[in-house]
Amino acid sequence: MTQDPAHQPYGTPEVPRVAVRGEARLEVDPEIARIGITVTARGTDRRTALEDLTRRNNTVLDLVKSYGDAIEKLETGAFSINPELTRHGRAERIRAYHGTVRITAELGDFTALGELTTRLADLELTSVDGPWWALRPTSPAHGEARRQAVLEAVQRAREYATALGADLAALVELADLGAEGALPFQSTTTGAGMRTMAFSATDETTAPPLDLEPQRQTVHAQVNARFTMTPPQL
Repeated sequence: MTQDPAHQPYGTPEVPRVAVRGEARLEVDPEIARIGITVTARGTDRRTALEDLTRRNNTVLDLVKSYGDAIEKLETGAFSINPELTRHGRAERIRAYHGTVRITAELGDFTALGELTTRLADLELTSVDGPWWALRPTSPAHGEARRQAVLEAVQRAREYATALGADLAALVELADLGAEGALPFQSTTTGAGMRTMAFSATDETTAPPLDLEPQRQTVHAQVNARFTMTPPQL
């Protein structure tokens, strides 16, 4: 029994195949921004350091939560309180205690972002890092990039067929890049659109007003496609 040419691993003179890769790269505006907040405290005894850290942490959380729906996610990442030993002498004596709380906030309202960052940076022994711009995992930009990658693959295959005096006949296979191998599919948002800043303030300083400009993100998609085509006119 003769095997169906469409299911053979390679084309035949009667049903040749063409294999192409389609790629798309889009520049889009970010949808969310993340900032990192670090609250610190230092005291000569553990209780004092812990009480100061708790108070400052609550102040930060209350401030961030006051922005309501503009805050899409608020998470505490790490907490630590560590003793600082004296550098001299054989006996291990505790000189002070250091406490740290790290918080991450995610915002979808970039108007609120600039104001919030300024107010956080003006708090006592509080530092702010970021923002890191990004797209949501469900952003339609990812689907649009994949759609354009498929269209580019079809266009490329058609150009190859036309160069041989042939036409595309049927789609045999469409796959994410690396779907059948070890390499992962590359549909990503690059980090080139990130802006990183760091601010810290104590009660003796005032954070300057911030004008944060969202930076565009790059979405990249790739697909592999195989088509059959009519016999070429060589």
